[in-house]
Amino acid sequence: MLAAVFHAPGGPEALKLEQRPIPTPKPGQVLIRVKAFGLNRSELYTRQGLSPPSAVTLPRILGIECTGLVSSCPGKEFEDGAIVATCMGGMGRLFDGGYAEYCVVPCSQVQVLKTSLPWQTIGALPEMLQTAWGSLFKSIRLSSGQRLLVRGGTTSVGLAASSIAKNHGCYVASTTRSTSPSRAEIMKSAGCDEVIIDDGEIAKIFVDGKEKFDKCLELVGTTSILDSLQCVKEGGSVCMTGMVGNAWVLENFSPMPSIPTAVNLTTYGGGPEDFLAMPLQELCEQIQEGRLSVKVGKVFKLEEIVEAHRVMEENSAGGKIVVLT
Repeated sequence: MLAAVFHAPGGPEALKLEQRPIPTPKPGQVLIRVKAFGLNRSELYTRQGLSPPSAVTLPRILGIECTGLVSSCPGKEFEDGAIVATCMGGMGRLFDGGYAEYCVVPCSQVQVLKTSLPWQTIGALPEMLQTAWGSLFKSIRLSSGQRLLVRGGTTSVGLAASSIAKNHGCYVASTTRSTSPSRAEIMKSAGCDEVIIDDGEIAKIFVDGKEKFDKCLELVGTTSILDSLQCVKEGGSVCMTGMVGNAWVLENFSPMPSIPTAVNLTTYGGGPEDFLAMPLQELCEQIQEGRLSVKVGKVFKLEEIVEAHRVMEENSAGGKIVVLT
């Protein structure tokens, strides 16, 4: 099988296309004939050498998610040919992941799908939707009628979260650093009611009595989270899920002046149990019916994995990057 193998940290060119033996599943595992997979910034960080050494052994086939068809399942948990999706659980770090034509994963982290969506759409869904869904409903417990702020609204997760929240009956405001009308249009088409141009200090817009938000999904990360905390009402919550700001830590963080009284700060990491808890089949049906918007940015072939990573690093895709095998 063809696979993109990571031997040592580096730029996009650190991903090497190689021929590898098709792996053999053991009882409790399933061999997936990979048809499509999405790219994720955590894979970019791993490729750059930023993941903890204890979390990644090299050489490694990257990829924390994939979608495809069941090729072999010794325990018969899944039927041959079934459409399946999987993510997390050590994929691409502790064991070889989805950047290949075949992938072996535990049956305990797989969902079966019945859908006629194209592979480039199916491939965009697992990690993106479980991150958006889990952040909204597990971490900040979003309720219908609430006001949601999405910090980092043009990211693939941000766009998905906006659409999910809008369908849930919420008012959605999203931020972008771009003043381009096309960016605003993308956000509004995903379900965003209000576009906020992000200069890094958006909390200043609340000085004249403008209503704050009940909940905030923070996808930019440590570079904006202190400001986001000031945008939320008492009793509200901020969930830090993303790090597109490329900063990992808060310098000289002092909780008392940084976190407003009665505002909650939480995170979302996501794991196999969260992926299985997400109603992926229902969300696929909503996409197919046109009720849920999913923005696929650019689509590449596996042979173009280096260029795909370069586009991800440049943040120029305009949506989820998907690779077809």
